[in-house]
Amino acid sequence: MKLRSGLKRLVLAVSLSLATLGSAQAAPLQIGFSDWPGFVAWQIAIEKNWFKEAGVDVNFQWFDYSASLDAYTAGKLDAVSATNGDMLVTGASGRKSIIILVNDYSDGNDMIVAVPGINSLTELKGKKIAVETGLVDHLMLLTALKQVGLSEKDVTLVNTKTNETPQVLASGSVAAIAAWQPSSGQALREVPGSRPIFTSREAPGLIYDVLAVSPESLKEHKEEWKRLISVWERVVAYIRDPKTRNDAVAIMSARVGLPPASYTKLLKGTHLLTIEDNREIYKRTEGLSSLLGSTRNADAFNVRYDVYKTPQNVPSYLNASLIQP
Repeated sequence: MKLRSGLKRLVLAVSLSLATLGSAQAAPLQIGFSDWPGFVAWQIAIEKNWFKEAGVDVNFQWFDYSASLDAYTAGKLDAVSATNGDMLVTGASGRKSIIILVNDYSDGNDMIVAVPGINSLTELKGKKIAVETGLVDHLMLLTALKQVGLSEKDVTLVNTKTNETPQVLASGSVAAIAAWQPSSGQALREVPGSRPIFTSREAPGLIYDVLAVSPESLKEHKEEWKRLISVWERVVAYIRDPKTRNDAVAIMSARVGLPPASYTKLLKGTHLLTIEDNREIYKRTEGLSSLLGSTRNADAFNVRYDVYKTPQNVPSYLNASLIQP
């Protein structure tokens, strides 16, 4: 009896040691993020070591936006920061994801910027517009045109990488571009007299920016992801607090190589969302004020413009369990 009891204790001790060793050697969560204020905000938590304080081992990898989607689709990341509509694209192409947090919605940073002399959307009829087709600002452009009775058939789209749109506008080969910050702001600076003739502020909820996680990682590391979300609440509070806002802006602007004053303007076009805000947005109603309604709108766009063939099961992409009290 004593021998059996001793063996049990030995086996238990070895098992616990192996479990501890495995935990210590577990790879950090890999997250892709890129140059958008709602994503760059994570840099504050990185530099303040808040993830370590929360007990989360995480590695944020910096990408150009499209490259981050490619890396996620290729299985190189556990999660990626992207728009809700673009996560449907990665899912349709073979790498499903679950949206566990909404960082923000675009509140003016996505723009249609026109050359001097064009002052309204109706004046774009018959003109060329540069946009990265199939991505979110293509959807914004169509939404804007529809509001003035135009459609894609009334203009000529020039498929252009978003970060190249400022140069294309400056070349004079197009009448306007559809792009998000910082590309839209760069275009305004580089083309004297250019102006935004439509922004995402006129369609709130059209573009949500999210953290999307692979189903496998969410299943295996649910508690870690929940802790990471708690860090987001701390990030938003740090940006909003007048006492710490300047430090927050300094950190974010340094990440992207802009002066703090310039980055403050970018933040004004990004409506950051708290966890409480998330609980409201995750309520399953229709319309752009709901994540479900907005993502269904993006799904319809993606199918209509042949980004993918088959409508996605939108509710299966949304998981509100980690934002609950």
